[in-house]
Amino acid sequence: MRGTVVLMKAVVVLTVLASLLAAPAPAYASGADLALDVLSSAADQVTGGDALIRVRHARGAKLKVLRNGEDVTSVFEQTGDGLTGLVTGLRDGDNTITAVAWPHLRSLRVRNHPVQGPVFSGPHQYPFLCKTERSGLGPPVVDNQDGQGMRVSGGWSRDCFAPVVEDRLYRSTDGTYKPMPDGRPADLATTTLLDGRTVDFVVRRERGVVNRFIYSIAMLENGWNGRAMYRFDGGVAIGHDQGTLGGSALDPYGLGKGYAILHSSGTRTSTHYNLILGGETALMVKERFIERHGPPLYTVGVGASGGAIQQYVYAQNHGTRVIDAAIPQYSYPDMVTQTIHVGDCELLERYMDRNPRWARWDDRTALIGMNASDTVANPYTGRPGSDECVNGWRGLTPLSMNPLWTSNDDPEWQRMDPPGVKDTVHWTHWDDLKHVYGVDATGYARSTWDNVGVQYGLKALVDGVVTPEEFLDVNAAAGSWKESADMVQEGCPFVRSACPADLDPWSARNMSLGDPAPRRAGDPVAIRNVERSGLVFRGDIDLPVIDWRHYLEDRLDMHNAHQSFASRKRMLDHDGQAGNQVIWFTDARPDGPAFDQTPEALRVIDEWMANIRRHPRRGVVGNKPAQAVDRCFATDGTQIAAGPNVWDGVLDRRSPGACTRRFPLYSTTRIVAGGPIEGGVYKCRLQPVDRAIARGLYGSWRPTADQRARLKQIFPTGVCDY
Repeated sequence: MRGTVVLMKAVVVLTVLASLLAAPAPAYASGADLALDVLSSAADQVTGGDALIRVRHARGAKLKVLRNGEDVTSVFEQTGDGLTGLVTGLRDGDNTITAVAWPHLRSLRVRNHPVQGPVFSGPHQYPFLCKTERSGLGPPVVDNQDGQGMRVSGGWSRDCFAPVVEDRLYRSTDGTYKPMPDGRPADLATTTLLDGRTVDFVVRRERGVVNRFIYSIAMLENGWNGRAMYRFDGGVAIGHDQGTLGGSALDPYGLGKGYAILHSSGTRTSTHYNLILGGETALMVKERFIERHGPPLYTVGVGASGGAIQQYVYAQNHGTRVIDAAIPQYSYPDMVTQTIHVGDCELLERYMDRNPRWARWDDRTALIGMNASDTVANPYTGRPGSDECVNGWRGLTPLSMNPLWTSNDDPEWQRMDPPGVKDTVHWTHWDDLKHVYGVDATGYARSTWDNVGVQYGLKALVDGVVTPEEFLDVNAAAGSWKESADMVQEGCPFVRSACPADLDPWSARNMSLGDPAPRRAGDPVAIRNVERSGLVFRGDIDLPVIDWRHYLEDRLDMHNAHQSFASRKRMLDHDGQAGNQVIWFTDARPDGPAFDQTPEALRVIDEWMANIRRHPRRGVVGNKPAQAVDRCFATDGTQIAAGPNVWDGVLDRRSPGACTRRFPLYSTTRIVAGGPIEGGVYKCRLQPVDRAIARGLYGSWRPTADQRARLKQIFPTGVCDY
């Protein structure tokens, strides 16, 4: 039978080709008279056995569409720019879609992948904790695999799959979502759409599992505005977990204005920080949406912290296939290069906590670059006095670097079967992405972290804030981190059972110390691999970006404000252009966030995207509306200043602009050590100490012979030449 089908397919193709050669071409014949493309994904990244296909052909020509030789013409319907149809029944691997409209023939190879993935992200991670049941999807489908998954309902499930669930919700007048009954509930809220219409706030939602993660697609039942919003969430996690949906999956503002909301537990960095896997998941969720609802007018990304990072990284790696515009909030350029300076925090905190010179917390900015305060409460001591390393970043070093510690105390891990599966995991960021970083001879993932040649407090020395003796002392004592294979379990406060006796808030037991303390060299293979992987934001982004944040420096919040400009500098370094990114700050002093600028950002993005549709040749920058400029706002959301010069003095030598003066920026340990504002230097180029002195790297300090000898002892291979 199979041979007969192949033979029949060959006859059809040969017959059509013969007619093409023999028949004269009509007057309208051209390459544009028959076009075939996939709307729902890239042709080589189709998933789940179906794809939304578009065929454009000359009017009047009789069309036939074949899937692997079988006629599927009946699924196609006329749309605005051709015929569109959801072609199902695609087999895993290569498929051929053929369109025939005499005298033309077009074929398209489509590569289909399983709905559980992977497409390009690499091998699946095991063990993997399923959470379909707690997410309202029921227990995962048992697949009777080899036991590397989670034992659920009497069987194994490696890939945590569950059937699709559809339901209806309504927004209550009390601000909550409730299941929609058959009749009209008395507390049903209404909402006003972008076009001014008022409709009932009734939501139709679809949930299921794509790429092993739980996804949600939600939209008003009678009010979709044709636009989509992909809500990305933040947090920090090491993976091996399906995760759950966040509250942003039912974003009331976006839904209320008529946006379709796309969301996945796999695009929450509180589930994992593998942004290769996250990008793949976002593409698959977007594909699912388009297959059911068609291509949206545009898709705008919205999300804070790790949700902002995802927008920058996915736009760089996938162009406009995930989002067409971005509103990153409390942003960083990426996560992986934050580990560079965050890894310095506890080294320097341990040193300063043990040295009376640094008892005044305000002084600590001289070494860490980030803000510090004598009055902000310290969450570990309960007393006034702290800094951003403590309030913002403490705990992130062991979470990302120590293979023996994880903050995941989910009781479901204790029910893994066979017992002890959790203990087989190396709980580090490096191991979470070991197929990127690589694995060394000890069996541990390679690590990029490096502080060889880093001169902590160099800028403070040059500025006269620290003395030469203090500069030498901190660099001799700071130390570095042990290799993964040599690390031991954490103490208090990270391991609760170790409290209160075994106090080690700096993870000092996993530091390499001494006099002078050795520095750690990053693995060159890991550095090379991650720089090529797409995990590092290099500034290659060409879509509308409104980078917005509350100014939170006085709260010692981890989302330090200079990071927006780090992204801009990387964009400028990439191609000299950053006109598609605008930076907005809203003041949050003195009592924390108040006014949300996101609705205004969405209005500006909508106008920007409308301009692009009307004038595509003008490009992204040429279509900027009047309000798509750098701006800063007061606590009530009113504008303080706007225009091309409001942030002068941040990335240039001009006099500080109005927003620059209003919102002071801080830096990082590596910027204080002489590194660039954009960060991202895993391993600095080294220069001999004598050359650094001759070049005037230390300002007015002229080291004595003994001081020169001490510098060489601390930095035997040289110091950083940024």
